[in-house]
This record gives sequence, structure tokens and C-alpha cells, in this order.
Amino acid sequence: IASSLVLAAVAIVSVLVGGWLFTVVILVAIVIMAGEWVRLIPEATPRARRLCWLAIVAVCASAVLAMELGRADLALGALLLGPPLAAAAAALLRGVPPDRAAGGIAYVGVPTLAIVWLRNDLAGGIDHVLWFMAVIWSTDICAYFAGRTIGGRRLAPTISPGKTWAGLIGGVCGAALVGGAAAAWGGGGVVLAMGLAIVLALVAQGGDLFESFLKRRIGLKDSGHLIPGHGGLLDRIDGLVFAAPVCALALWLHALVGGG
Repeated sequence: IASSLVLAAVAIVSVLVGGWLFTVVILVAIVIMAGEWVRLIPEATPRARRLCWLAIVAVCASAVLAMELGRADLALGALLLGPPLAAAAAALLRGVPPDRAAGGIAYVGVPTLAIVWLRNDLAGGIDHVLWFMAVIWSTDICAYFAGRTIGGRRLAPTISPGKTWAGLIGGVCGAALVGGAAAAWGGGGVVLAMGLAIVLALVAQGGDLFESFLKRRIGLKDSGHLIPGHGGLLDRIDGLVFAAPVCALALWLHALVGGG
């Protein structure tokens, strides 16, 4: 609980303050996420793992800094060209599977760039990011307590034995209620907010299962040891990684059709 409160405080303060504090927090997250991603590549040699980490950090940090400087074209270009170039380099140098090198850039870069865009480039960005974090956190919390309290049939026993259908439903319901309540409090559309919250809750739990699959296939319990009681940073934000791009896309489309 203490670790979660500290992480939540850092996230909320950085979003509210913005500027270079927000950028530094995002860059630190990129460094940590890249390190945990390469840890999930057991077949990689130490040298290849270091090079892969460096490539992920360089491309993703460059994309974020370009977006911060108002060069969305350069940011998108980095994320579009980075994965195929990383895969080609990995194929030539050997030591890291090309798909894991390319996948690391997408896995780290796309969600971090989505959060930066939501915060800095979308009208009402602060409110949108805070709403998004509330939805993801409520998904995790409600899924945990519903799963522990109700139990029942396992959701994906071969991937994550601790997750249940009750937890999935509880997470979706909690996200819908929190998302709708937050929208009502902020004067937004409650029905649309609840619908998006349901989608994000499902996507987030898919992200959770994806990281569980990566860890289980190599026999790791956690992606790292950074956060007491939680493991690595990816263990804490695995749902957010999948949900952030979906949220950004949905809000971009909403703004595009005149929804504000």
C-alpha cells in the first residue's frame, strides 16, 4: 500500500506540475521499463542485452523529447522507424531475437508517447490523464478485491493462475463506476466516459495477462525488484502500457469529430 501511494503521488504531482518535471518522470520511466524489458529476454547475451536496452532508451527518449519540443512528426518517425531498424540490427549482431528488439521499442515508446500527447497536446489534457489514471487504478484495485473476495473460475490458469473471471468483471465494473463518476464531477459525458472506461479496463487486463505470459515463459515471478511489494515497474503499469494508446486514440477521434 505504501509503495502504491508513493507511485500515485509521483504520477499525480508530475501530471499536475507538467513541464520538465513531467518530462523527467517519463524519461526515468523509459529507462526503467527498457531495463525490465531486456530482463525478459533470457536468451540474450549480456552485451546484446545492453545494446538492446540502449536502443530502446535512445529511440523512445528521442520520441518523447521531440514531442515535448512540438515536433510530433519527428516523434512519430522515431517510433515508426525505430522497431524495424532495431530488428535489422539485432538480426545482424545476433544475441537478441529481432522481434524482441523491435517489440521493446513499441512496448515502451508507444504508451509513453501517448501519455505525453494526452498531457501536453490535447485540450484539457491534465483532466484526461488524471481520469485515465483513475480508471486504470480502479481496474486494478477492484479486480484484486473482487478476485480475492469472490474467487471462482480462473481466467487464464496457464498464464496467471491468480486471476479469476470475478476479478475481471469486478475490475470492469469498478472502472465504469469511477470513470462515470469522475466524468460527472468534471461536467463530461457520463455514458461515453463509462463506455470508454469499460474498454480501457478490458484492454488493461489484457496487458496484465500479456506481461504475465512473458514472465511465465521464462520462469520469472516479477519483471524487476524496484518497488517493494510489487516487483518491477512493468509489474505495476502493465495494464497502463496497453491502455494508454487506446485512450489516446479514442480521445483523438472524439476531438476529431467535434466532441471537444
